[in-house]
Amino acid sequence: MSIISHYKKIKPYTTQDGSEIRELMHPDTQGNKLQSLAEAIVKPGEATLLHKHIRSEELYFIVQGKGRMQLDNETLAVTNGDSICIPPGTKHCIENTSDIDLKIICCCSPAYSHNDTVIV
Repeated sequence: MSIISHYKKIKPYTTQDGSEIRELMHPDTQGNKLQSLAEAIVKPGEATLLHKHIRSEELYFIVQGKGRMQLDNETLAVTNGDSICIPPGTKHCIENTSDIDLKIICCCSPAYSHNDTVIV
């Protein structure tokens, strides 16, 4: 059985870290089981709050823009085309350093949950 979502029908919301999210595929909505896929947007000059996930491993793929990614005590410059692996328990945030929206595709396994997000 195929599970399909349609971008134009997905309503964005703001996560605990402050980014605008569109859940492209999530067990709570589409019924998939083991992971979630989302688009995150960080506006120019803004940053997400420093946070961590207790159980979820997160993958970021930068689709548009550039930024500064903090992973625990390391800060990295990131730009479109870059992929970042964020292991469970890693404190992280991202700042948009460009003059356009920073667009990120985020994959979480297990699926994203507000209960798994801790602001630090």
